[in-house]
Amino acid sequence: MRRMGRRSLVLGAAGTVAAMMTAGDAVAARGPLPRPHRGGMADGGEMRGVWIATVANLDWPSAPGLSAAAQKAELIAHLDRAVALRLNAVVLQVRPSADALWPSSYEPWAQCLTGVQGKDPGWDPLGTAVAEAHARGLELHAWFNPYRVANHTDPSRLVASHPARLHPDWVLPYGGKLYYNPGLPEVRKFVQDAMLDAVSRYPVDAVHWDDYFYPYPVAGQVFDDGDAYEKYGQDFASKAAWRRDNTDRLVRETAERIKEVRSGVRFGISPFAVWRNASTDPLGSDTAAGVQTYDDLHADTRKWVKEGWIDYICPQIYWHIGFAAADYAKLVSWWAAAVRGTGVGLYVGEALYKAGDPAQPAAWQDPAELSRHLDLAAGHPEVGGHVYFSAKQVKADPVGAMARVVADHYQVRARAPH
Repeated sequence: MRRMGRRSLVLGAAGTVAAMMTAGDAVAARGPLPRPHRGGMADGGEMRGVWIATVANLDWPSAPGLSAAAQKAELIAHLDRAVALRLNAVVLQVRPSADALWPSSYEPWAQCLTGVQGKDPGWDPLGTAVAEAHARGLELHAWFNPYRVANHTDPSRLVASHPARLHPDWVLPYGGKLYYNPGLPEVRKFVQDAMLDAVSRYPVDAVHWDDYFYPYPVAGQVFDDGDAYEKYGQDFASKAAWRRDNTDRLVRETAERIKEVRSGVRFGISPFAVWRNASTDPLGSDTAAGVQTYDDLHADTRKWVKEGWIDYICPQIYWHIGFAAADYAKLVSWWAAAVRGTGVGLYVGEALYKAGDPAQPAAWQDPAELSRHLDLAAGHPEVGGHVYFSAKQVKADPVGAMARVVADHYQVRARAPH
């Protein structure tokens, strides 16, 4: 009986999405919606976004080595689905591992496209994505990873022309991956140049980073930046303080340079949602998280908001309402207070990927959990919208959680906030 009920629910959700796709196609056929003006908040100015991850072909392309036509068709399908579900922004990962989804002046073509890093895919994915998104009234936020070089530790597997091979002193292995060393000024300059190359070429709506700054801690391993610390960190009270300053510099300098390169492009960051636990710092959240961005990733996310270095913050509040260690409700409230009066936008990163996953707690088996997140967040005027991880789950929607969000909250299209 339970299996029959589950199957009925899935079929019902699929029918709802199919109807929405038809409606979305009709909208697209009528032509693009007017582009929103900066400073305005037409239709409430609500962010409704979806992440499209390309690293390891997580969302798109579905496999490396597809033809250019097949890759483009898959991308267009993601954009059309976003329109059909009445979303208004896609956050496309365009620099997954120190390689590029555009003809970069600094780095090789991304491996996720052809299966061979540095091989020309025969088209311009980022340029196409920007044009096609804008034609559908969608914003395109270009998602970059500043320091990740590879999801392995063998530099010889990188294309020979890769900057990490030309400058081996820039690179550190840690936790089974390769990273650029954030403590080197020349690295910070280079990664900014590499990212801003895309901004200079294309009218993206925003530069977007996720939660990878210094790497997440790995038990028993040391991030071996001691030489850089000896050279550049002697004016700091501790290595941790020096590392945080390195990350601050990257954020502040990038914010300044974006404005110089292309007026009107916003800068947003989507960090792990716990800045510090209140047990560590009275300014922290009422949480008991095992990771704190300030201490473990050397990312002072609260400071970036208070200083106004970024235009929006999108904390990944990837837990359910009532979760003991990190309650969604408590974190939404904490972040609402953090941005209050700063002028920095607040959007909530939502763990759609957990909905229906049998490995997740019972709350995630309920198709209404995500919809309840939006109900709760609506009680905080500082929350300007939500972004869903990720496109693959938006497409599959195994228990109908996304369809429920759309039915309950996205009955009409809305412009993204500016």
